[in-house]
Amino acid sequence: MAKQKNPRNKRTRDASAILDRVIGRDPELRRRIETEKLGLRVAQMIHDARTAAGLTQARLAELVGTTQSVVSRLEDADYEGHSLSMLQRIAEALHRRIEIRFVPEVA
Repeated sequence: MAKQKNPRNKRTRDASAILDRVIGRDPELRRRIETEKLGLRVAQMIHDARTAAGLTQARLAELVGTTQSVVSRLEDADYEGHSLSMLQRIAEALHRRIEIRFVPEVA
């Protein structure tokens, strides 16, 4: 009789599945990871929109009325100071709009 494998031990390259396996059901750890993922997504969206517009950090900073170092920080995944007003200024400079949604938590 063949031994059945535990589905939790199945090999995968899916980062979400691996994180689920490592994190387990720790709600505080999940909250912290979601916060980090959000910061990463915001930073990446700013970078992607800026580069798609063909702008340097310095040029975007001029359009927004700030400095290149501020734009650099905004594009850093570890930066935690994103403000809605700054994101709106960036969106306007890039001829974009901001869309914010509330979505259900994943259990």
